[in-house]
Amino acid sequence: MILAGDFRKGVTFVYNNGVYVIVDFQHVKPGKGAAFVRTKIRNVRTGAVREETFNPSEKFEKATIESKDMEYLYSDGELYYFMDNETYEQVPLGRAQVEDALMFMKENMVATIRFYKGEAFSVEPPNFVVLQITKCEPGVPGNTATNATKPATLETGYELMVPMFINEGEYIRIDTRTGEYMERAK
Repeated sequence: MILAGDFRKGVTFVYNNGVYVIVDFQHVKPGKGAAFVRTKIRNVRTGAVREETFNPSEKFEKATIESKDMEYLYSDGELYYFMDNETYEQVPLGRAQVEDALMFMKENMVATIRFYKGEAFSVEPPNFVVLQITKCEPGVPGNTATNATKPATLETGYELMVPMFINEGEYIRIDTRTGEYMERAK
């Protein structure tokens, strides 16, 4: 059990038949009245964020979230299959669970799958990935003095802005947390 007064960012707990993670919190001690904890919480299954206020003495069941690194194998059109490299067990996941990660994932890449009570609820790609540009306007020589950018499409279908000197067919490194271009890759 965890007290609302002990809430910190990243703490997971069970509330209203759902599993939530603390996104932001603030302990408030007004001049009059009792203290309270103002929080911003995110449902780990749906991703919905909401604000809640708790009494610091309220108790909640602590939710244990398990993370596993698993290899993305393939998609059959409806399900996306991931394999645990230690047990070789395959886990099929629906599009809703992998949608955000798919923008940066190719087959055979390793992703972090999060589980609650044995049920997978989210997929996180590696923080940095190297992908090939499949569609992009030709680069303009000498136009590197300004921070001008142009749209590019990656092999996964994700679109982002890249510097003018990047050409189609090149490999680039992307920060998956922000979805932004970082540098050319070799």
